[in-house]
Amino acid sequence: MVSERINGLAAVLGAVRADSGVTQPMLVERVGLGRSVVAQRVAELESAGLIEGAGLGPSSGGRAPRRLRVRAGRGVVLGVDVGAAEVNVGIADLAGAVLATRQESVDVAAGPDVVLRRAEALADDLCRDSAAIWAVGVGVPGPVEFRSGLPVVPPIMPGWDRYPIRQRLRTRFGAPVWVDNDVNLMALGELHAGPDSGGHMLYVRVGAGIGAAIVMDGRLYRGANGSAGDIGHVAIPEGGTIICRCGNIGCLEAVAGGAAISGAVRAADAGDPEAREFLRRASTLLGGTLATLISFYNPDRLVLGGSLARARAHVLDPIREVIHKRALPLATRDLRIEVSVLPEQVAGVSGAVHLALDEVFAPANLEIWLAAGSPDQVPQNVW
Repeated sequence: MVSERINGLAAVLGAVRADSGVTQPMLVERVGLGRSVVAQRVAELESAGLIEGAGLGPSSGGRAPRRLRVRAGRGVVLGVDVGAAEVNVGIADLAGAVLATRQESVDVAAGPDVVLRRAEALADDLCRDSAAIWAVGVGVPGPVEFRSGLPVVPPIMPGWDRYPIRQRLRTRFGAPVWVDNDVNLMALGELHAGPDSGGHMLYVRVGAGIGAAIVMDGRLYRGANGSAGDIGHVAIPEGGTIICRCGNIGCLEAVAGGAAISGAVRAADAGDPEAREFLRRASTLLGGTLATLISFYNPDRLVLGGSLARARAHVLDPIREVIHKRALPLATRDLRIEVSVLPEQVAGVSGAVHLALDEVFAPANLEIWLAAGSPDQVPQNVW
């Protein structure tokens, strides 16, 4: 069981990560600990080299308080975003700022050894002159059992079922590794891209498939095993007997056409009436499923990513219309429907970085590596 001290350290560190430049009096208000306890935790985090001073904040009549920030250059984290047809790798500092990225085309169906070997090579290039790697976050385009980091029967990833991504990259880079579904990581990237990092969000991405990520009070909800949000394989009445690549019939993905939407955008932009009609119909079908989810979950933000963001001129209004027509009025009263502010490649890498940071700074993990000095000093069999 994690001690109160470690929970306090994690809470203070989390508040500093969320608001670079926060002062110690502000921390007292935000983390719910007494002034003396906050002072002790700040001193411990500074001694551990995790936070540092960042100038002085505004005075309320006495001595001006110090601002605090994460000591970003102490280490780096890797973000790996495996897509259907490419792999993106980024390196970031401990504050989550992505410093550089590399991208390479590679078919995920080529198998884990081919794809991960390319990701490792890109990471080696990025990390040649960097500080120690503290953690690695990985996103893949399929369902992931989050506790183990294992892909489980991913429809577009032959050869990846239960492949030990975490163990392979842990051995390769000497750092703890966390693996998640790519849509979850895009949602994390979106959360950290703007000031609205809390609240309840439904992030929907259409690419090679259709998936969603659920955010509650600023945190991802993955469900019991990690498959929450897999809306592409929800059966819809319009699906009829159409066979989906997952083996079932009538799935939203098979009818609304995740891959087909991508191909229709350019034609629709060029004025092709058939492409525009296809996008309108696909948007209507997708909007009907989203209306059900919004009535069920009641988010305050619906963010559309992937092909939907690129096709905003053709899909945003039909989706909005169906949602407001079918969802409960109370569920849509304060609902904001918007497109992602980040391109897919950026969102995936950024989300993978923040996954790694969120996990390596979580209380249980923080306790493990503080005793060793840094995450890269912890024996491999401990993580």
